[in-house]
Amino acid sequence: MPLVQYNGFMRLNLARGFIGVVILFNLQAAAVFLLWPARFTPGFELGDAVGGAMLRGLGVLFVMWNVPYAVALWHPIRQRISLYEALAMQTIGLVGESVIYLSLPAIHESLHTALMRFIIFDALGLVLLAVAAWMTRRSKNEYDDSTNHTMK
Repeated sequence: MPLVQYNGFMRLNLARGFIGVVILFNLQAAAVFLLWPARFTPGFELGDAVGGAMLRGLGVLFVMWNVPYAVALWHPIRQRISLYEALAMQTIGLVGESVIYLSLPAIHESLHTALMRFIIFDALGLVLLAVAAWMTRRSKNEYDDSTNHTMK
């Protein structure tokens, strides 16, 4: 394999690896909320059946939110829009959770702790997705010519 093709192959697969890590973390969070919601209801100051239903719903949302991540994982260069969507979703999550965290009164210590976990998770995911996007970016010399905007 020529060096240029090898470098592109390595960049593509490293990007897939970074995206895959974020997907695995998302699906792990979904699984524990879906399967064992009672373990986490106290951290969200929720209880009983209502708290369990709320966390199961959050688990379903985690699975649903992973659709563009999975499409980007398939081929982050060809499915660039999905990678950008995943970046946007991760950013929205990080900003939204941070605003919620900062707006909560200090008395809600367990909720602060739970939100901080989400903030850290989303910040790390954002970094991994941004690195994947950077690694799979197109340079000017990767275009066939000025009229045909496909990769070589």
